[in-house]
Amino acid sequence: QVQLVESGGGSVQAGGSLRLSCAVSGDTKCIRAMGWHRQAPGKERELVATVTTDGTTNYADSMRGRFTISRDNDRNMLYLQMNSLKPDDTAVYYCNAVPRGYGSGCPPYYGIDYWGKGTLVTVSS
Repeated sequence: QVQLVESGGGSVQAGGSLRLSCAVSGDTKCIRAMGWHRQAPGKERELVATVTTDGTTNYADSMRGRFTISRDNDRNMLYLQMNSLKPDDTAVYYCNAVPRGYGSGCPPYYGIDYWGKGTLVTVSS
């Protein structure tokens, strides 16, 4: 079992910064890639950024250069540093993890990722 709990959301003014955290518990060794997604009111969930186990990152175009994703495997934490925030960044931000699907003590992967319950970020003009 893997559990993801986001924190760090809140209300900030445009141009400000926030750092989101995702605490990972359970079978952390069975996690492969991790990432952040977000969902604005009335819109579909979209990718924000991903990071592999070796630190390789990928960002959506609108977030590249402003957001930084990182993971601390020793502390079982995932972070999203958000700078130069815009009102369009207002959304619920979700932490997710992709199971490895192999390895000692790890269950097989059946296409179901782990998701947190989200943390709300509100950016005012």
